[in-house]
Amino acid sequence: MKAEKHAPGRNGAGPKPQSKEKSTANFTFYTNPILALICVPSDAPVLYSLEDTAHLTGVHPDMLRYYSRVGLIEAPQGAFGPDLVFDEGSLQAIRRIEHYRRNLNVGRVALPLVCEMQREGERRQIELHFLRYP
Repeated sequence: MKAEKHAPGRNGAGPKPQSKEKSTANFTFYTNPILALICVPSDAPVLYSLEDTAHLTGVHPDMLRYYSRVGLIEAPQGAFGPDLVFDEGSLQAIRRIEHYRRNLNVGRVALPLVCEMQREGERRQIELHFLRYP
């Protein structure tokens, strides 16, 4: 497979490489002109490293380790090894925690309690939906 060459722009830099996605029946192909062609099963969960998660959420890696250690963020199912990895659900949880912490001034001591109340509310909402519409 040959890499595509981009013509430089006015400032001498080429256009930003964009990742293209092409799906087939069981696999998704991600192409990035800088890196490579990657083939993964379509139903495989997307996992982010600690550094990528910190970059995507704007949260320091040490704070992410703390959130994981106190149980505010759970490791995704099937994630093995000593390195922390996060999935889309974890990213949403991190953003929600940061909203509580930054916008609502919830302290570190109260964060586990607030997050547990949030989870309990979600569980009860699912249970109520199940009871209403079996």
